[in-house]
Amino acid sequence: MGKPTGFLEYQRLSEAYEPVAERLKKYKEFVLRLSDEQAAVQGARCMDCGIPFCNNGCPVNNIIPDWNDLVYRNQWKEAIEVLHSTNNFPEFTGRICPAPCEAACTLNINSDAVGIKSIEHAIIDKAWEEGWVQPRPAAAKTGKKVAVVGSGPAGLAAAQQLARVGHDVTVFEKNTRIGGLLRYGIPDFKMEKGLIDRRMAQMEAEGVRFRTGVIVGSDTAAPGIANDAKEFVSAEALQKEFDAVILAAGSEVPRDLPVPGRELGGVHFALEFLIPQNKAVAGDGPNPISAEGKHVVVIGGGDTGSDCVGTSNRHGAASVTQFELMPMPPEQENKALTWPYWPIKMRTSSSHEEGCERDFAVATKEFFGKDGKVTGLKAVRLEWKDGRMSEIAGSEFEVKADLVFFAMGFTNPLGKLLESFGVEKDARGNAKATTDGAGCYATSAPKVFAAGDVRRGQSLVVWAIREGRQCAREVDQFLMGETVLPR
Repeated sequence: MGKPTGFLEYQRLSEAYEPVAERLKKYKEFVLRLSDEQAAVQGARCMDCGIPFCNNGCPVNNIIPDWNDLVYRNQWKEAIEVLHSTNNFPEFTGRICPAPCEAACTLNINSDAVGIKSIEHAIIDKAWEEGWVQPRPAAAKTGKKVAVVGSGPAGLAAAQQLARVGHDVTVFEKNTRIGGLLRYGIPDFKMEKGLIDRRMAQMEAEGVRFRTGVIVGSDTAAPGIANDAKEFVSAEALQKEFDAVILAAGSEVPRDLPVPGRELGGVHFALEFLIPQNKAVAGDGPNPISAEGKHVVVIGGGDTGSDCVGTSNRHGAASVTQFELMPMPPEQENKALTWPYWPIKMRTSSSHEEGCERDFAVATKEFFGKDGKVTGLKAVRLEWKDGRMSEIAGSEFEVKADLVFFAMGFTNPLGKLLESFGVEKDARGNAKATTDGAGCYATSAPKVFAAGDVRRGQSLVVWAIREGRQCAREVDQFLMGETVLPR
């Protein structure tokens, strides 16, 4: 577990960024990976803490101390084998995971956590460069066919696991390229999409078949949801052709804000801006929404909102303001109170550092405009007490806005998809499927399973990978009566 005295000798070294002025000129990644030597020193900081809480803090239960130690000892090939044993796509999580493992790090009680995410990033990038990431096709075929609906991280993880034990797997995606919101929701400056393409090539070599431009279960998608489909496949046809079906379509219905003026031009869901931008970067047509020279307001303080901020700045926005309904969190968490759990504290992303005015405890009351286009909004400040909010009398104010983006999260998966398969929903509109006991991830519909955000609701990429892997194990058990896939 690293050097016994490493945590006393070495300071945490975070990954460096390219200068703001340079990175705003492009849509490329700008995080500078640690060198082999730097990663080894960071691995040396991993304590022999007895109980590695980082393992449980990580949703895929990465065996973090082991690969920290291997990097410290310059055993990189062994490190990627350990990392891949729990995580199919560490190049995704090493870039965009918020790293709950670091919040749970024992060293984080009274010091700076081990830079787990940066070490993971270094391991997988070196593995690709050295040619250690190779297809792992099954030694024999089972003759069983599995359909996976949705090509985000949950669907891809499930598909790869099932293909590796010999099942014939087909992934259905309604958009023109594979990756779900990994590809279309996350800007290239956070994760370049060539990372998805090379995993696709690996999975195709393992026997996975990808069908894009195909919508399953319903021939229409709801407003605000991307849909490039030119082909429709009914739920009945899928259930008839395949021995098992995994629904991994994500939680796609965006949360709306039904206030006066909502219908004005220039008021959009976040993905109506981000998806065309990702397509534009890929050469799939221009983004019809431009933030150049405009005053942009982003409503919602999470990752999607941050992505809107970073993209608007790259467009050349005149100003960017981000509103958050909740009060401003503390700059530093009370570690004695929150460790090893994910703490509430002020988090400033690289996009915020590029230029953004952030305002907390604000509710938007109305949009106003001219000639059918938004020109501003009216808002009010909030007081929070005992978990309840109330408007502060006399605190109303107006903000100029030529573009407004709703980045307030997603409420549930497409209801029509679940209904077409006859899948029972939970109280939040997600696919109802347990993760405990027998029949994990199985829905109320025969031979139909659900994993990722479609089951648990909006969550993290690392949770989606976990659920995809676990669901694959349950499907393999269902089809074969036994399984060698890890839980």
